[in-house]
Amino acid sequence: MAENFKTKIIVNPKSANGRTLKLWPQIEAIIHENLTDFDHEFTREQHDATRITAESLKAGYEMIVCIGGDGTINETANGFFENGKPIKKDAVLGILCMGTGGDFIKTAGIPKDFKEAVKVLGGRHTMPCDIGHITLQSHAGKIVEHYFINITDFGMGGDVVYRVNNSSKILRGFMSFLWGIIRSQLYYRNKTVELEVDGKPIGERKIKNVIVANGQYFAGGMRIAKNALLDDGQFDVIIMGNLTAWESLKWIRKLYSGDIVEFQEKVEYFHARHVKATSIHDVMIDMDGEQPGRLPATFRVLPGVIKMCR
Repeated sequence: MAENFKTKIIVNPKSANGRTLKLWPQIEAIIHENLTDFDHEFTREQHDATRITAESLKAGYEMIVCIGGDGTINETANGFFENGKPIKKDAVLGILCMGTGGDFIKTAGIPKDFKEAVKVLGGRHTMPCDIGHITLQSHAGKIVEHYFINITDFGMGGDVVYRVNNSSKILRGFMSFLWGIIRSQLYYRNKTVELEVDGKPIGERKIKNVIVANGQYFAGGMRIAKNALLDDGQFDVIIMGNLTAWESLKWIRKLYSGDIVEFQEKVEYFHARHVKATSIHDVMIDMDGEQPGRLPATFRVLPGVIKMCR
């Protein structure tokens, strides 16, 4: 058995506000110190990481390593599937984070420091990782399906992501998302949704945001689901109810600490394997830092379907 996996490295040169491309010669040299059997390919446009991943797995690569932010990680994870099934059994995902937020790696225990993170890629040690599957309405009005590895939310989160992704991100992760949250508080109006959890209707809710979490962190370091595990076969679902802008700002520290669930008057918490949401309003979805569409949507967990390099 080979010491390392046969590896394809997918590089998003625009990640980290363009720093990844500038640093690539140094990054490649560091990778060569830990991996021998690999080649790489740059993404050029949206969804390239998904396409390259699928093509590489079909070509016999054992591990796909993505270099980029949470959006690139999400695109790469989507490339592990085709026609609703994994392309290759036992395929491995590796992550070197160079993004604005860097949220997923916090739950996964992957070092932010590049030299330390590369060391994880050597050898053949992996851990199982759950994946979320979602069907939703695209911006074109079609029902489409996606996969997510970290967190999907709907409500104000979609508005925040729109603002962050349409700014320069010069403030980097934490401040970019914090500024996006503050700006959204001024304009976003809470929406009414119908929710179903594990096949049981829980009724109508007026919501600020609903979070369906596989990982613990999103929005540039916000620990929204501090008890979430990547391999427990279930989502952590947080329903942030009809909070006012003042209440949201007042409790923003608890959003980052993971203690927002203490606000029991307006915040509900569930474990679930399946969630369904509909609304008469235009409710936007944030999926691992990207905005694929809007409600209606259904979410289901796929336990341990990806192996992650650890």
